Amino acid sequence: MSPFLRQQLDRQSLRLAEIDAALADPAIGQQIATLRGLNREHARVSSLVERWQAYQGHEQTLVDARAMLDDPDMAELARAEIEAAEAGLAALEQSLHTALLPRDEDDARNAFLEIRAGTGGDESALFAGDLLRLYLRHAERQGWRSEILSASESDLGGYKEVVVRIEGEAVYEALKYESGGHRVQRVPTTESQGRIHTSTCTVAVLPEPDEAAEVAINPADLRIDTYRASGAGGQHINKTDSAVRITHLPTGIVAECQDDRSQHRNKARAMQVLAARIHERERSARAEREAATRRSLVGSGDRSDRIRTYNFPQGRVTDHRINLTLYKLGAVMDGELGELTAALQAAQAAEQLAELEARG
Repeated sequence: MSPFLRQQLDRQSLRLAEIDAALADPAIGQQIATLRGLNREHARVSSLVERWQAYQGHEQTLVDARAMLDDPDMAELARAEIEAAEAGLAALEQSLHTALLPRDEDDARNAFLEIRAGTGGDESALFAGDLLRLYLRHAERQGWRSEILSASESDLGGYKEVVVRIEGEAVYEALKYESGGHRVQRVPTTESQGRIHTSTCTVAVLPEPDEAAEVAINPADLRIDTYRASGAGGQHINKTDSAVRITHLPTGIVAECQDDRSQHRNKARAMQVLAARIHERERSARAEREAATRRSLVGSGDRSDRIRTYNFPQGRVTDHRINLTLYKLGAVMDGELGELTAALQAAQAAEQLAELEARG
């Protein structure tokens, strides 16, 4: 382990002492938001410090065991202890590297997932429907809850646009790599001559802001329109203007919801989506100001990026950000995103670690 990383880990021990002192202050109990933040940081830092202490313990064991190798009576025991200590060090070093990486404060949040049909007409809309099924199945596999907030269906059963809220543990952390352009190559059902077509969709994953989010929205900046929700008709057709569309006038950002029969609940959900979109806009602007516009190994998350191709004739899915190709398209389309997500997270962690050590 490099001297720079050791220095960073020693600083975490000092930080833990500072947090303990802050939490012992009776006045902190009156500052709920600060207390919550300190408790979260304490859990993270204390876990890291425990692992750092265990790492140092293995290092000392290694030194002691190597000193016993010259003793014939202790050599066998020493070799066993060396092997165990080296294995422990290797495992802990990887864990400590990961724990030191900068964390996205939004990782623990729920997320809004937006899918929009792009080039390709009806086939693009059908692909949007396939992507929606992919993400809903993935959410189900993870034990997350999902609800469709708004949807604009195409004539053939796909979607021109659909917005989903997904709730669960660390949803944004797992899904944020899905933002960008998704391309499909396959023979459309409408193709009579068996030719392969290429169509695209864009996906955007936005973290859901806290109820007490820093996004301040002035009611005077909003235009709220109500309209009758669209539907297939029949006995459950919506006969009231319960659908809500909210426009944030300064930015032109629009959010709408028609999923519920209650106008009040639709308005509340539309406000959540609006706040998430404004939050994401401010997040992107802040990233630019902080010189974070340089593309990272796993892409910038810009919606215009072509991040992934789904090739049906060859049964493969390729993530262009890390040049990873998997010949398991059927499983991926059925919601098995774990291998892709893990590879993207590992690639980003490797780059962050390299940057951390370079700064040292």
